Amino acid sequence: MTTCRPPWSETPPAPAGVAEVLDILPPHLKEILFKLPRALQESLEEIRLRSNRPLHVRWLGGEGWIDVRGKPTAVAGEAYQVKPQDLRHAVQALTDNSLYAWENELRSGYVTVKGGHRVGLVGEAVVEKGEVRTLKNIGALNIRLARSVVGCSRPLLPYLIRENGRPYHILLLSPPRCGKTTLLRDLVRSFSIGVPELGMRGLNVGVVDERSEIAGCYQGIPQLDVGPRTDVLDRCPKVSGLLMLVRSMGPDVVATDEVGRPAELEALQEVLHSGVTLLASVHASTLEELKGRPGWTPLLEQGVWERLVVLGRSLGPGTVEAVLSGKDGRPVLVGPLRLTPASVNVGGKKVC
Repeated sequence: MTTCRPPWSETPPAPAGVAEVLDILPPHLKEILFKLPRALQESLEEIRLRSNRPLHVRWLGGEGWIDVRGKPTAVAGEAYQVKPQDLRHAVQALTDNSLYAWENELRSGYVTVKGGHRVGLVGEAVVEKGEVRTLKNIGALNIRLARSVVGCSRPLLPYLIRENGRPYHILLLSPPRCGKTTLLRDLVRSFSIGVPELGMRGLNVGVVDERSEIAGCYQGIPQLDVGPRTDVLDRCPKVSGLLMLVRSMGPDVVATDEVGRPAELEALQEVLHSGVTLLASVHASTLEELKGRPGWTPLLEQGVWERLVVLGRSLGPGTVEAVLSGKDGRPVLVGPLRLTPASVNVGGKKVC
C-alpha cells in the first residue's frame, strides 16, 4: 500500500536557512511560503503573522501580501488570512508548549531561535508593579530572518586599519534599515579572522549583543559568522556587558550596537581607558545630527572615534556615503559606495 505524503513533507525548495525558521509554522502555512519564488525566498527579511489579518512579508527592496498560492499581491483582500490557530501553533512550537518557561524572553518581546532568527511577539501584557512580567493572548508575530552579508566590509578595511595593522576606534552612523548591524557584524568577523594583506593578525573581539542581533546566539552559541576569535555576551545590557568583557575576556576589540544613552557613553570611555579598541554603531543620519545629541559632543571633540563611517540609502541599503576622520571630520573616503558581499547567509547557511 502506497502512502501519499503531503507536499510539505517533501524536501522543501526553500534555502536551508529559510526552511529552518519556517519549522515553527503550521504545515499549510509553510507550504504557502515554500511556493514563494526562489529569488524572493533568498531575499526574505521578515514574515509577519497577524491574527485575522493578511499574511505579510518583507524582502530586500520590497514588501507585499502573500496569497494561498504563494504569490505576492498588492491587494490585502487577496492574501491568505492568518487564523488564530496559526498563531497558537507557532507560539507553542516557539516555546516548546511552555509559556511559563519562556517568561524572560516574552518579557523582552522576542525569542531567538536556532539559526539566530528573531521572533518578535505582541499581545496582552501581564503587568506587575508597573513592569511587564510576560505576554499572553499573542496576537501577532514578526519572524525576522538572520541575514549575514559575508565580506561586505572588505572595501572599507584599508580606511579602517592603521599601517601597523591595528584597527582605529570606529563608529558607524546610520539611519534605520541601512545596514549598520550587517556591516558591524562583518567588521567583527574580519578583525577576528585577521586581514593579512593589511598586516592585521587575528584579534580577540568581545561583543556585547544586547538584542541578539549581531551574533544571533541560540543557547549561548553564535548562529551567525562572527569569526573564530570572537566572544559574545548575549542579551546583556551594554553598560554592564562592556565592562564585564574587558575584565573577564581580555579582548583586543570590543563591539556593540546602537549606543546612545549617557551611561553607555560613560562605559565606552572606561573601555577606552583600558586600551581596548572600540567598534560601535549609532542611529544618526549625519555627523551634524549626532553632535546635537546630549553627551556626544565631548566624545566627538576629543576625537575618541578615529573613523566615522556614514551609511545611507543613496544607492540602496548598505551604501557608504563617506568615511570621515574623527579628529577633524575630513573625508578619508568619499562615497557613495555600495557594499557588495562575497556571499549571503541566512541563519548561518549560504543562500547565494
